[in-house]
Amino acid sequence: MHEAVYILDGLIRNTSDVQPDTAHGATQAQSTPVFGLTHLLGINLMPRIRNIRDLRFYKADRLRCYKNISSPFRESIDWALIERHFPDILRVAISIKAGKMKSSTILRRLGSETLKNKLYFAFRELGRVIRTLFLLKYISDPQMRRTSDAETNKSEQFNGFAQWLMFGNRSVIAENIRHEQRKVIKCNQLVAHMVILYTVQWMSRALKALQANLVDRRVDANN
Repeated sequence: MHEAVYILDGLIRNTSDVQPDTAHGATQAQSTPVFGLTHLLGINLMPRIRNIRDLRFYKADRLRCYKNISSPFRESIDWALIERHFPDILRVAISIKAGKMKSSTILRRLGSETLKNKLYFAFRELGRVIRTLFLLKYISDPQMRRTSDAETNKSEQFNGFAQWLMFGNRSVIAENIRHEQRKVIKCNQLVAHMVILYTVQWMSRALKALQANLVDRRVDANN
């Protein structure tokens, strides 16, 4: 399953004092239904964008033409579809916010493009609006692009570091039971965090010692 399906579960279940309002993800996170759902939940989705020239932009009115940039805007938004299903869309968002259902559960159901799945098309249409606005800002704001890439690379580097630490059995999880697999993954991530904390602690001590040594030398030189 693409990570976009699960990208919101951790944010919704978070009960700490720190409440993030931005979610970063890899290329798979740029799903239009996910863009629509994150917007309703008050979360700013900032995925890394690849092959942006292959993505579609959507204009607000099919009769509107944009000078010099009409080629990316080949389709328009179906506002009537969003309006018709907006009460159902809000009910889904409120249920997720209240913890009645997981965002991954509803997003898996929204992954079907069958003609009977009207809610999928409504979320997709809303997501097209939000993603088009995001892409326009992504193109025009270099700092936004740098931030998005840096945050995604940070997560991927942590995953690579955790995999490097999981050297036993060639990093293969031999368990077939789901909760045992999760236990192995959580323990692996705990070890990775402990190693990072230990490294930062000793690097901080070493840097403070060097700083104190430089201060002492300056005092001696002044005397």
